Amino acid sequence: MNMKDDTKKPIEPRTLKGFRDFLPVEAKKRQWLRNKLAEICESWGYDPMETPTLEFLELFAGQIGDDEKLFFKFQDPGGREVALRYDQTVPSVRVVAANQNNLTRPFKRYQIQSAYRAEKPQKGRYREFVQCDADIFGDPSPFADAETIALSLDIYKRLGFKKVKVLINDRTLLKDFPYEAIVSIDKIKKIGDVGVIEQMIKKGIPKLKAKKYLEIVKNLKPNEAIEIILKYLKNSGFDKDWFEFDPTIARSFSYSQGPIWEVEIPEFTAGSVLGGERYDGLFTKLFGVVNYGTGFGLGFDRTLEAADQFGLIPTSKSSSQVLVTIFSPNLFEKSIETGSAIRNDGINCEVYPNPNTKLDKQLKYADQKGIPWAIIIGPDEAAKGLLTLKNLKTKSQTTLSFFDALRLIGEEN
Repeated sequence: MNMKDDTKKPIEPRTLKGFRDFLPVEAKKRQWLRNKLAEICESWGYDPMETPTLEFLELFAGQIGDDEKLFFKFQDPGGREVALRYDQTVPSVRVVAANQNNLTRPFKRYQIQSAYRAEKPQKGRYREFVQCDADIFGDPSPFADAETIALSLDIYKRLGFKKVKVLINDRTLLKDFPYEAIVSIDKIKKIGDVGVIEQMIKKGIPKLKAKKYLEIVKNLKPNEAIEIILKYLKNSGFDKDWFEFDPTIARSFSYSQGPIWEVEIPEFTAGSVLGGERYDGLFTKLFGVVNYGTGFGLGFDRTLEAADQFGLIPTSKSSSQVLVTIFSPNLFEKSIETGSAIRNDGINCEVYPNPNTKLDKQLKYADQKGIPWAIIIGPDEAAKGLLTLKNLKTKSQTTLSFFDALRLIGEEN
């Protein structure tokens, strides 16, 4: 009798190309940046907002320009054409358009979520990546652009970067340029003047016109909106080396209009870390309503890599500040009570989970995990209402009261 073999072959524990796992050390770095970005945005009066991972494809189609080939798009089980969130600007416009009577104007929001693009993975560029957006809705003036540009700089200043520059232009200055020319000019820093002209020719622009477009760009002067922004940044206390008018910044999104900007970090070679623009026309084009929007998308991964490169990320390996060890099974309850009391005092604390593990192995666990303190409660300590606090960095230890231990841990942290 033939028996069917239902044994399933083990699968390889792998990830899709351009998608990543993050072990605790890396996840903690990402958590640090998320928390700092939220803190800085909220200090400027921006409130958090979230949108779905999946949107109707029609929301993005026709809004992005050349990069629409990068959409993750498919039919859902109901036969609807959908796409994973390509960016956060277009969904936020949808939210604002749907809630025009419910939102205070100007409406300031920030958003820290993943976006998805089917592009070739490379350093600082992945198929799933986090963006931090901050935008002002409902204000058509260049002062709103100026504020979001100032916030762009303040983020990097408060993250600890010593040298940052925002490059500013205005798409109004390029209003007579075909989109194909704008896309080519936007790559000038990567491919140079000759490369830009060649790209324009490949896109169907005659050579003489291509040269003329490039010449016009290189001779552009700041308009009134740019002058307002530059003055705003100066009055905000930013060093003059942190901002400049750059007529070659073009931003390749088809919805970009008005002031546009990019933030670069000198000595960080992976490219710009933030880009922003005004996009009032999206409201009318998509939803037939009049409204205004300006803001930026911050490249989370590139910013994190830059912060790592310049040593700006805290080096703590573990979230736990204290490990309460188990001296013996009959003192397990005492350790649990102590751990709970420490957490109630606002200190991150874990209790070793297995009361049958030897003490030296518990201490080795704490050391490997990077926990700075260990608490030992043996029979003598328990009888006297004390505990032994061990500093795992210096290997020194002292026996003291619970409250003195809390004070010492707090002083060191």
